[in-house]
Amino acid sequence: MKVEIIPCLKDNYSYAVIDTKNNKTCIVDPSESGPIINFLEKNNLKLNYILNTHHHYDHVGGNIELKKKYGAKVVGFKKDFKRIPEIDIHLTDGEIWKEDNFEAKIIHIPGHTLGHICFHFYNDDNLFTGDTLFSLGCGKIFEGTYEQMFSSLEKIKKLPPQTKVYCGHEYTLQNSKFCIKYDKENKDLLKKIEDINKKLKNNKPTIPSTIEDEIKSNIFLRSDNESIKINLNIGGSSSLVAFSKLRDLKDNF
Repeated sequence: MKVEIIPCLKDNYSYAVIDTKNNKTCIVDPSESGPIINFLEKNNLKLNYILNTHHHYDHVGGNIELKKKYGAKVVGFKKDFKRIPEIDIHLTDGEIWKEDNFEAKIIHIPGHTLGHICFHFYNDDNLFTGDTLFSLGCGKIFEGTYEQMFSSLEKIKKLPPQTKVYCGHEYTLQNSKFCIKYDKENKDLLKKIEDINKKLKNNKPTIPSTIEDEIKSNIFLRSDNESIKINLNIGGSSSLVAFSKLRDLKDNF
């Protein structure tokens, strides 16, 4: 499978997952229809499936027009069927979605929204995390709890380290500024910041990252690190307490 990044709106990323053998395509989180249609037509591709990680408009905004134009099936979380436009295929936590040559495990990762899921294309080591895990960040907690978001990130941390992370927004540079404020001695983070700046200077996306990179550098996945807790003035506290404080600080950063 081939993954192509499609920039949308101001800083969103939608993704095309392409079965090059059969010329079939999934689009993950179509923020808007225009850039998706342009990409498909330029590459002579037909849209077969629309995969939604959650119901927010900047992730489902293109559903209706794309389904109407291509007859694509919309795939999303069963318990969020009332909020995902035009949903056809209702998936549950832990289910394996298999259509044609596409195969992904559904992982329920609430926190940002209660119905948020990610799609793990495990045969290709590709993970589409929507707005739960960003490169060097995590999503705001709109509907869930700190405990839910923390638990969701812990699930993601357990995936194979080589797994490529495709998230919903180009937030990496801004996220890095927050990480380095409370994790100044992290050499992996410093190296990643250099890489981020090089990519952006050359007008390239900072995505994908990997699970291994995020575990090493993403402060929200490092809330068990004692030096970070000391920097937060909560030395000896639990990882959940540290994560909750980090999330509050990021909300006002």
